Formats: sequence, C-alpha cells, structure tokens
Amino acid sequence: MDELTKAKAAARAAAFTRRNVVKSPERDADAVAHLLELVLPFQGQALAGYMPMRSEVDPVPVMAAMAAFGPVCVPVIKEKGQPLEFHRWEPGCDMVEGPFGAHVPVKAEVIVPTVLIVPLVAFDRSGGRLGYGGGFYDRTLEGLRAGGKVMAIGYAFAAQETDNVPLEATDQPLDAIVTDAGVLRLNGNRPRSRA
Repeated sequence: MDELTKAKAAARAAAFTRRNVVKSPERDADAVAHLLELVLPFQGQALAGYMPMRSEVDPVPVMAAMAAFGPVCVPVIKEKGQPLEFHRWEPGCDMVEGPFGAHVPVKAEVIVPTVLIVPLVAFDRSGGRLGYGGGFYDRTLEGLRAGGKVMAIGYAFAAQETDNVPLEATDQPLDAIVTDAGVLRLNGNRPRSRA
C-alpha cells in the first residue's frame, strides 16, 4: 500500500468516526435547510441526489421538494471502474437494492444531471473531497464537466471537515459544500493535486 492510499484510508476512518458521532435528526434538518437554499435557484435543471446509507446526511427531503420543479435522479453503479449512470427518482417510486446496498429506482429512465448533490466521507475548504474509494464520482464528474457546466455540491456534516484531504490528480473538486453549519461556496476554486 503506497503512502497516498494509507493517508486516504486513515482520513476515511477518522471521518467515519466523526460522522457516526454527530448524526442526528436535528443536524440532518439543519443541513436540509442549507441545501434547499443553495439548490432552489436551479429549479427545472436535472438534479442528482442519492439515497443515504449508514450515517450519511439525508438529501431526500430536498430531492422531494425539487421534484416538483424538474427531473431528479439518483446514481446507479453499472460496472466497476465506470462512471455512474443516473435514473429518474420521484417521491414514492418503487426502489430495489442496487450494488453496494444503495437503493435505486426499479424503472431505469436515464437522466443526465447538471446539478449533483455528492455524498462524501471527508472534505476540506478548498473543495477537496474524499469519497468511498471507488472513484465513481470522480469519473462521473470528469465526464460531465467535459460535456458542459456542472455544479457539484458536496453534502456532509460539518464534523466531516478535515484540514487537507489527501488528493491525487484524478480527484474531482467540489463547487460548493453544504453542511449542517452552512454553505461554503467555492467560486471555481480548484484544488491542485497534493500527491
């Protein structure tokens, strides 16, 4: 295991511990209020959320609110090493368990999002994101950004912040980060590789 891989593993373990400690309905509600404030101006654009697992902060209330204005979708893992595909989600739609335990819609209507609520394990103030290690969002954001303007919003609890996320060249930065403590707009600030 190289040094970067070790650093990422250690950062993930520490962030999981912090996230598990702070998870609460009150913090989820605070995060939802801040996220809704940020995404409301994007009404009508295709919005990608996610179905929360374990102690992740829950974006579903925001997804449900935004579904009244335009298409909402959730990520689907099609194959290891490939970008995510996004399928239309609506409140109350039939769901099944997909790869890695995340629930996905039974009906597979593909949507290409322009605004993405991105789950994460840890983040830093320069827009660095540490995910679960599969690289799915990095590949997906790289492809979507090559095709046009995309807004990637990291969504987490404030306790998941770290000073410096260990990054490599393929890690895609976030455009904003929303937590229970507020919204951090990054205005195109792109972190450089720290590898």
